[in-house]
Amino acid sequence: MKKPMQSSAGVETYEEPYRPQLHFTPESQWMNDPNGMVYYEGEYHLFYQYHPYSRQWGPMHWGHAVSEDMFAWKHLPIALAPDELGMIFSGSVVVDWEDSSGFFDGEDGLVAVYTSAKGDFQQQSIAYSVDRGRTWTKYEGNPVIPNPGKIDFRDPKVFYHDDSARWVMVLAAGQEVMFYTSEDLKTWEFASVFGAEYGAHGGVWECPDLLAFYVPGEENSKWVLQVDIGDGAAAGGSGGQYFLGNFDGKVFTADTAPEDVQWIDYGKDYYATQSFSDIPEMDGRRIWLAWMSNWQYANEVPTEPWRSAMSLPREVNVIKKENGRFQLTQLPAAEMEAYTGDIFIEKSVEIMQTTKQIICEQPSTPFKLEVSIPLDKKQPATFELFDNADAPGCEVKVNAEAGTISFDRAKMKMSSFHKDFPAVTTAPFDKSREMLKLLFVVDRSSVEIFINDGEQTMCNLILPENQSNYYISGKGSSEIHLKGEVMHSVWK
Repeated sequence: MKKPMQSSAGVETYEEPYRPQLHFTPESQWMNDPNGMVYYEGEYHLFYQYHPYSRQWGPMHWGHAVSEDMFAWKHLPIALAPDELGMIFSGSVVVDWEDSSGFFDGEDGLVAVYTSAKGDFQQQSIAYSVDRGRTWTKYEGNPVIPNPGKIDFRDPKVFYHDDSARWVMVLAAGQEVMFYTSEDLKTWEFASVFGAEYGAHGGVWECPDLLAFYVPGEENSKWVLQVDIGDGAAAGGSGGQYFLGNFDGKVFTADTAPEDVQWIDYGKDYYATQSFSDIPEMDGRRIWLAWMSNWQYANEVPTEPWRSAMSLPREVNVIKKENGRFQLTQLPAAEMEAYTGDIFIEKSVEIMQTTKQIICEQPSTPFKLEVSIPLDKKQPATFELFDNADAPGCEVKVNAEAGTISFDRAKMKMSSFHKDFPAVTTAPFDKSREMLKLLFVVDRSSVEIFINDGEQTMCNLILPENQSNYYISGKGSSEIHLKGEVMHSVWK
C-alpha cells in the first residue's frame, strides 16, 4: 500500500476507496471551495473551505496546503478559524509586494481577504502573514467592508490593477457582482456593479474571479469575469459561467449580449473556480482549479474519512476563432506531464459493431487517454470506461451529426446514493472540424474531459465498484485513434 501526501501531524494514513491519486483531497473531513490561491517564494498555496469536525458542511475554517507543482501537496495546519465576527467564508490571498497595507515594515508579505459570516450577515475582513503563510494575524480593524444591507455579500477576489495603481476587489452580491477599489487593502471604495441582466440566474452568484488575457493579434487585453451559480447550471445544480469583455479599473463591460450564457464546464462537478494570484510574469500563465462536487449531493458523496476533491489545475487562455468570436480554453497544467508514465495503448481501432467490443485492459487509475475521431462521415462512437462484466462503467457518446459529446454515469451501481447523481451531461463541440480531439484524465473517482484542445470541458465524479479488472470498450461505426498513458500517483 502507498502512503498518502505528507501529513502535518506526521501521521501515516493509507489509501481508501475512491481516494484520488492526482487530485487534491483533505486528509479527513469536509472540504468545499478553493480559497486564497497564490504563488509566493517558490510555493503554490491552496486554502480551502474546511470543516475539521465533520464530513458534512459546518462552521467554516480555512484549510491549507502548499506545493511546488500544484500536484504533490503538503498539508499544513488550519490557517484561519471562526471568531467573534463569524465563520471564515471564501476569499483570496495576494502578495503585498510594496507593503501598501503597512503590515510588513517595508518588506512584502501575504494578505488574505475573506468573508466573515455570522448567520446570514456577511462582511469582508483581512488577515496577514509574515512567515510565508504559516501563521496569520487578523486585522484589528475588521471588517474592512461592512455589510451594506445585502443577504448574500461574499467571496472577495482581489488583484492589483497596474493601470489604475489600485487594488481591485470583485465580490458576489445576490445575483450580481460588485467592484471595490483600495490603495492599502484596508480602506475600500465602491466602484460599480455588473450582472443584473447578464448571464444565467438560476441561483445565487458566488466565487467570482476577474482575469486579463493577452490574445495574439489583439491590441488590448481581453478580460474574463468568471462567476459561479448555486443552481441552474449547464448540467443541473451548481456550476460556473463566464463573461468576456473589458475592465478599466472600475467598470466591467461585457462584449456579449445579456442573454448569451457561456459555461466554464459542462459536467456536474466543477464549481467555485478560482485562479492562482501572483504567478511570476516570466511564467505568464493563468491557472485555476475548482471544487469537484455539486451542491445537489455534496454532503452525501460516500467517501471516508474525507469528503470532496479539487479538480486538476488548468491552464486557461483566450483564443480568437475564425468567426471572430473569442473563446476560453482550458487544459491540464503542464506540470501534470511529470507524472506521465508508460504507454498502455497506441493504435487505430475500427469499431463497427452495434454491441460493445473490448479495446484494451484499463490500467489502474490514474491514466490519461487521447482519442481522435474523424468527423468527415459524421459517424457515432461510444466508449465505456471502468467496463466490467459484473459492473457497468461510465459511458461517453459522441454524436458527430449533432456535434455533442455526452457522459453517462447512471448505470454505475454506486450512482444510486442520491437521485441527482446518476446524470447524463452533454457538451457541444465544433463539428466543422475534420477531427474531434478528446483528452480524458481518469482518476479513481473522477473523469475530466478536454474537448478540441480545451475549447470545452466536462468534469464528473464517478464511483466505480471495487473490481480488480476493468476494460475500455467501444462501439459505433468509426475508425478512431487512441493513445493512453499511465499516470504516476502524487502520493508519496
